[in-house]
Amino acid sequence: MAKFEVKLPKMGESVAEATIITWLKNVGDTVELDETLVEIATDKVDSEVPSEVEGTLLEIKFETDAVVKVGETIAVIETSGEDLTTEPEEEIINSIEEVITFEKNTDEAIENNSIEKVSASGKFYSPLVRNIAETEGVSMEELEAIVGTGKDHRVTKNDILAYIENGRVDAKPTFEKAKTIENEVVKPISTTPKVTVSVNGEDEIIEMTRMGKLIANHMVASVQTSAHVQSFIEVDVTNIVTWRNKVKDQFLAREGEKITYTPIFMQAVAKAIRDFPMINISVDGDKIIKRKAINLGMAAALADGNLIVPVIKNADQLNLVGMTKAVNDLANRARKGQLQPDEIQGGTYTVTNVGSFGSVFGTPIINQPQVAILALGAVRKVPAVIETPEGDFIGIRHKMFISHSYDHRVVNGALGGMFIKSIKEDLEAWDVNASF
Repeated sequence: MAKFEVKLPKMGESVAEATIITWLKNVGDTVELDETLVEIATDKVDSEVPSEVEGTLLEIKFETDAVVKVGETIAVIETSGEDLTTEPEEEIINSIEEVITFEKNTDEAIENNSIEKVSASGKFYSPLVRNIAETEGVSMEELEAIVGTGKDHRVTKNDILAYIENGRVDAKPTFEKAKTIENEVVKPISTTPKVTVSVNGEDEIIEMTRMGKLIANHMVASVQTSAHVQSFIEVDVTNIVTWRNKVKDQFLAREGEKITYTPIFMQAVAKAIRDFPMINISVDGDKIIKRKAINLGMAAALADGNLIVPVIKNADQLNLVGMTKAVNDLANRARKGQLQPDEIQGGTYTVTNVGSFGSVFGTPIINQPQVAILALGAVRKVPAVIETPEGDFIGIRHKMFISHSYDHRVVNGALGGMFIKSIKEDLEAWDVNASF
């Protein structure tokens, strides 16, 4: 028999570590080739780590909530064939001795504490949790009252740190209340908020999800960084609506893809960026970085209400069919949580569709380190004045608003306005007889 080390894979140039979310296999389980072993989360996106071999899971090296560096061994699989372990035997022995010494010293340091490995109620506390409790003066009674988010509701490092940081209020119910809450807690999923009963017994305190916290911090940082200003313009998209209604069935039959308005709008944005390259920039201190590639971020809604922004790389090089396939693929995999870290990095400009929620227009917050973002409003039938050689008359037209938020430190009103005006002109000039 041989051993294969499963290492945390590289997930993009800027991703150096990830957090273990959920192990989908237990020690002793049979593992198939390409079968998912563990779910992980970076500061950008959740992902999965598949097995490169088939065999039996022999060892799990990191528990849930552990932060692991790219390239570190996270598990060991026993396989048939030659030993695939590359670490020299001497180094393995030294590593084992170091671990044993560390655990021994840690246990000895905690033995004099009142925190036991296994409490009277049967809860297990790791050396790390007990060490934190000893250092911070957390009693055994307090530990027992914390509802853990680890496997079998085990108290993790994050649980006890959150308890300490929250002033020891929210996580300090009575034993009876703690037991009631524990019975109601479902094993947490990374996108599901944790709910606890508040101290007044009526309102609920909902803990923000990991992604929710990241988004909140990102938005606040953006507002504090950029001088946000907005421009709005109304666009007549009647020709586009007419064209889409005419070709959508043929498009689906030929390409196997549904044609929506989004790829049409994204293509127009990419063209406008090519015409106004100073929108495609970022700021580094007192320097401006002019981006060569036009990588369009496309905000997509997740099931829990959060947004994620997959990126269409080199969007200006795609025709309408290519743009449609890219938009549909990224949107579908975003909803299923199947995006890879590289697919949400490197954006140079972002588009968000507030119209999908019925909004006429919005004032989006810039996605740092970019300097501008476009919001697409809902397409509506409205009465409009139509100019003809025979005179003006009132007719029904399909119109929408587009909103442009930009960083007034580096993008002035003239550039911000001309940019969306060019998008308007491009969309309104759409040929109803165009092929695809």
